[in-house]
Amino acid sequence: MLSMNIRSYALASVIAMSTPAAFAMGASPNVDDDAVNARIQPVAKLEMAPLAPKGGAVSRTGEQMYKTICFACHAQGAAIPTSPKLGDKAAWAPRIGVGLDVLTKSATVGKNAMPPKGGATDATEIELARAIVYMTNQSGANFKEPTAGAKIASSERTPEQIAQSACLKCHETGEQGAPKLSDQAAWRQRSSKGIDAVTKTVIRGHGNMPARGGVADLTDTELKSVITYMLKRAGSGA
Repeated sequence: MLSMNIRSYALASVIAMSTPAAFAMGASPNVDDDAVNARIQPVAKLEMAPLAPKGGAVSRTGEQMYKTICFACHAQGAAIPTSPKLGDKAAWAPRIGVGLDVLTKSATVGKNAMPPKGGATDATEIELARAIVYMTNQSGANFKEPTAGAKIASSERTPEQIAQSACLKCHETGEQGAPKLSDQAAWRQRSSKGIDAVTKTVIRGHGNMPARGGVADLTDTELKSVITYMLKRAGSGA
């Protein structure tokens, strides 16, 4: 009887030791996979946040563009004296006359003291147009603000529109030595050279007049048309 109890104890000891021994020798004991997964779930579970859609940045409104960028030059009392100020109908009138698409093009490439896109290099065409609409509509215009994804309508600039926005400021007053429209002798002298020669002079600039009259996006055809218009206004039509 005692012998059997000793043998039973020895067998139980071997069984008890077999599981750690099996682990040590690389054996794989039977496990409940579902139970293990349930235990580690709080640690192992990983959720990925959805990626923002490509191009998902919110398009800024005209007011936002003005208050963060444009106000520095276009607000009343801003340090840049040559920029038209918000609400100044007289200053904006000739600019409004050329149309929203032309103003947007000028803002894109920059003009005079204003750098391209007003210095906001990440601004889209729509955002620039909205900023212009915001400023001009408070200064005598009645433009419709473009919606996201819309294409800014293109329009042909008339010679009168170009003259109003770029030429008459100097040629009506004689500012910076420009020949006044009332000075027929000065315009006859230019007219005698031929329209093509005068156009070439305006393209490269002359005296105090910058290249293309300071309007970088004017085409050669537009320049020729506005020069013809100015010559006729001065009574020296070519």
